[in-house]
Amino acid sequence: MGSLFRSEEVCLAQLFLQSASAYSCISELGERGLLEFRDLNPKVSPFQRRFVGEVRRCEEMEKTFTFLQQELRAAGRVPGPCPESPRAPAAREALRVQEQSEQLAQELREVSRNRASLRGRLRDLQQHLHVLREGQRFTSLPAPLGSSPRPRALSEREPILDPSVQQHLERKISFVAGVIHPWRVTAFERLLWRACRGYLVASFVEMPEPMEDPATGESITWVIFLISYWGEQIGQKIRKISNCFHCQVYTYPESEASRTEAITRLHGQIQELSVTLEESEKYLAEVLDKVAQVLPTWRVQVQKMKAIYLVLNQCSFDVTKKCLIAEVWCPVRDLTQVQDALRQGSYQSGSSVECFVQRIPTSESPPTLIRTNKFTAGFQSIVDAYGVASYQEVNPAPYAIITFPFIFAIMFGDVGHGLLMFLFALWMVLYEDSPRLRQGTNEIWLTFFEGRYLILLMGAFSIYTGFIYNECFSKATAIFPSAWSVATMANHSSWSSAYLATHPLLTLDPNVTGVFRGPYPFGIDPIWSLATNHLNFLNSFKMKMSVVLGILHMGFGVVLGVFNHVHFQQRHRLVLEFLPEMIFLLALFGYLVFLIFYKWIKFSAADSMVAPSILIHFIDMFLFTSNAENLPLYPGQVPVQMVLVVLALASVPVLLLGTPLYQWCRQGLILSAVQVQPLATGEQEPLLEGQEAGNSLNATTEDVESGGHSPDAKHLDFAEIFMHQAIHTIEYCLGCVSNTASYLRLWALSLAHARES
Repeated sequence: MGSLFRSEEVCLAQLFLQSASAYSCISELGERGLLEFRDLNPKVSPFQRRFVGEVRRCEEMEKTFTFLQQELRAAGRVPGPCPESPRAPAAREALRVQEQSEQLAQELREVSRNRASLRGRLRDLQQHLHVLREGQRFTSLPAPLGSSPRPRALSEREPILDPSVQQHLERKISFVAGVIHPWRVTAFERLLWRACRGYLVASFVEMPEPMEDPATGESITWVIFLISYWGEQIGQKIRKISNCFHCQVYTYPESEASRTEAITRLHGQIQELSVTLEESEKYLAEVLDKVAQVLPTWRVQVQKMKAIYLVLNQCSFDVTKKCLIAEVWCPVRDLTQVQDALRQGSYQSGSSVECFVQRIPTSESPPTLIRTNKFTAGFQSIVDAYGVASYQEVNPAPYAIITFPFIFAIMFGDVGHGLLMFLFALWMVLYEDSPRLRQGTNEIWLTFFEGRYLILLMGAFSIYTGFIYNECFSKATAIFPSAWSVATMANHSSWSSAYLATHPLLTLDPNVTGVFRGPYPFGIDPIWSLATNHLNFLNSFKMKMSVVLGILHMGFGVVLGVFNHVHFQQRHRLVLEFLPEMIFLLALFGYLVFLIFYKWIKFSAADSMVAPSILIHFIDMFLFTSNAENLPLYPGQVPVQMVLVVLALASVPVLLLGTPLYQWCRQGLILSAVQVQPLATGEQEPLLEGQEAGNSLNATTEDVESGGHSPDAKHLDFAEIFMHQAIHTIEYCLGCVSNTASYLRLWALSLAHARES
């Protein structure tokens, strides 16, 4: 059987690697993906292994790459995937990658720091300029032309430096100006009034344009404040309060000429800083372009390099410390490719001594290897989600390629909906090589794309079952003429014109002579969609169909176990496991399927009113009783049902105790044979661990003496075998009941899909 239907044959092998060429050989093996390495140093701490320094260097480079990626994302750039799969770098190339990545990271740090400093300085200059401009409106008010100055009363509305008002002031007026966050204005103003007792005049105005908040990075509209006061103590209080509210205070010249000069000077500084900042942005963009170009390749290279050193840490050295020994699980048919990869790696490293691989015997169960392609990968993932098959067991995934989409289609049967699903999956299949589809970052989209072939078959099967249900977007389609004669029904009924006008839906009664003219060519007759008893008809049909298909599906799964028993040469399991399982399943639930078909065949529309209930018969079957009101389907039904229940119950202890007792008896015979053998041949000294060449470094003497995969030489724990068989028996018996009920979800979800759509 191929690897699709059964996991491949896997063996345990040893790799003998020269220290100089070990890195190249592991790199070549990793590119081909042929092996699974075993850890030969399980008791050694990760920090005490030989190549821990190289692993740490790779981790440091990964930290540097993370910083570079964060800088790219901060600049609004998304690093693309690696265009090709680069090989792991050599030692000299790894040093070059480390040096260049650290240099780029240092340049980004310096440029980012300089840009942040320039932005902060530019923001301060712009805020200072806005403070001076807005302050001019409060501290200077030119008199209208042709009017003579006249004295005015002191008021908060008058400009503080108005000459007519200043003549009445003998004290020197000072200013505190700056910007404050708009959320703090109210509290700031209240505290100023309470602390200074009115020895100030505070004015607040919003900045004309929003600016960035250095703390949060958000764009907000700052509030400019100008506080006029007299007295040095009042000024100290104002400055302390401003510091408490994290206000940005700027110098505010007292004379108008000084303010005009300061505004002119700020204009020049802002222009110079803008030019400098623009050049910094250009240089930063160049550095980011270089990072975006090389970062994906570097990431893949360092990840492969780290993986190689982690594998080398799992190897052990020989006595001379010149050779590394590794143990691997390898597919038997790939042993020649492994040797070729080792030869290629030795050649690339320039080593004069070739590395080689040697197969060794073991009694351990190898890992399961099932090769997949882009079509079978989705189905294999679904099967593996429920449990990975043991080594060399039958793989259910090939059969799930048909059963899974078909069972889905039973619930989702609709031509229109299935066609949409099919076209969507077909589009993904036709353009599966497109980089835009493969390189998406949305996890949900990647899930759909990886399962495109699964969705394609689900859509195709939904179209098929949609034709059977005769539903297209939940509407019936009349592909063929109906097989019902409505005129015959109308002639045998008392329907009047008024009744037909008020009842658009009528009840279909097959128990009318001449109303049924033959079966519909394919699927369900579309006239049922116009009947009031449409749901009753589909309810019975889909419920029985779900039970029949579910029991057939479970029976098929049990039959697959026969191939495992034959393959592993466990013929006793055919009698002690397969036969009781089939008797239990068929005696109970197979009989239920028989009743369904028998009732369909025996009873027609004419005598459907007197047809007995299968559900009541099935309940009476377990109770060993009969119901006088529920007539039997056939003569002698009660004795037959009693015999079937007894057979099903009798198969349970056989399933529970058969295999453990057989293993126990067989183990006793083997031990007796082992005790008799030394008397005839003489006892031999046991082998020391690792004494014979070609044995696993982790193998025990029993493993070596067993000579491979034969389970006869292993000591069997009867309690463990019995516990395992008990769990299997309970799971199987309860699973037959619960799974049969679970298959009724096909019926429920099919009806729900038809009604909700």
